[in-house]
Amino acid sequence: MKDFGIDRVTVAEIARRARVSRPTIYRRWRDVHAIMAAMFTRRVIGILRDVTGGTPERTAIVERSVAAVARMRHDPVIEAGLRWAPEMSLRTISERLGPGQLALIEVLAADLKVAQADGSVRAGDCRQMAAMMMLIAQSGVQSARMVEPVLDEAALDAELTYVFNRYLT
Repeated sequence: MKDFGIDRVTVAEIARRARVSRPTIYRRWRDVHAIMAAMFTRRVIGILRDVTGGTPERTAIVERSVAAVARMRHDPVIEAGLRWAPEMSLRTISERLGPGQLALIEVLAADLKVAQADGSVRAGDCRQMAAMMMLIAQSGVQSARMVEPVLDEAALDAELTYVFNRYLT
């Protein structure tokens, strides 16, 4: 992607670099955009697996959420997609609710439900609250470079922590 730009990447080039045939690629994905979406999904789910667990209490949920956003900001695949294929990246995260986003919502909603029971999270529809947190998190990933002159990494994480805490309280 970095060598060519997403618009010039072909399934044939991906197959050549992966040392597989084009039909092998097409059996699994319909085009380059589907391959990219699958890569993003795989990365997001991997990050979620790494940061989930621990206590399902508001402050822990917020800490894990902010940590996941920071990991996504520094993930080489996600970073390359945002830098070298911004149109495709935007389409992937804004036109449909993909598997990575759905996984994030479900994991977060389950934690929020437990945290509601212990009183550390306000009442409300957990899936809707998780979806809102996902939207805020996506912005913290995709717009981080843009706001860097105003919000360095530490400030972005601090403000994100504040936003999530206030939203859930």
